[in-house]
Amino acid sequence: MRLLAEGLGSMRGGRSLFRDLSFALGPGEALVVSGANGSGKTTLLRTIAGLLPPDSGRISLAGWENPPGEAVHFVGHLDAQKGVLTVGENLAFYRGLSGGGGATVEAALQRMAIGGLAELPAAVLSAGQRRRAALARLLVSERPIWLLDEPASSLDTNGQALLARLMREHRGRDGIVIAATHLNLDLPGARAISLGDGH
Repeated sequence: MRLLAEGLGSMRGGRSLFRDLSFALGPGEALVVSGANGSGKTTLLRTIAGLLPPDSGRISLAGWENPPGEAVHFVGHLDAQKGVLTVGENLAFYRGLSGGGGATVEAALQRMAIGGLAELPAAVLSAGQRRRAALARLLVSERPIWLLDEPASSLDTNGQALLARLMREHRGRDGIVIAATHLNLDLPGARAISLGDGH
């Protein structure tokens, strides 16, 4: 699979967030998107995910026969956990929504080192635990493209190391990672785009 972005542009409130943005990513490649708050990082990820239409340009997937949305995991900077549901119930919902095909709920929670929290309401989790639970969604359904918005937010040192391993393993399976971040992620060989500097 190859992800192609050609001449992307986005306007918000009459202001150009980015324009004429083009890149191509193949199997095992990664892209880090940086920029100040409000520069368009989240908008770019949501556009790639098909959640927002671009104002100009286009996104295409070469070598993918299913609907484009089925190729993408989008994990936003908000953790998208329903507080009244347990951690396990939240993850089971997302597993069913995305068709499964990956790890079981139990295995995913164990991998994220929060297996003991499966029966707790999501509302009682710490910020770091909520982030681990959100990232566990990547494991319960196989998708070739990971779109990660501030993925290391609220993670401690061990959590950041675990995230780095997950991204490395995904790339090793020919997956693609695009991460918007203010932090220094462990993504060796990743390309970089800084929004707000002329894009």
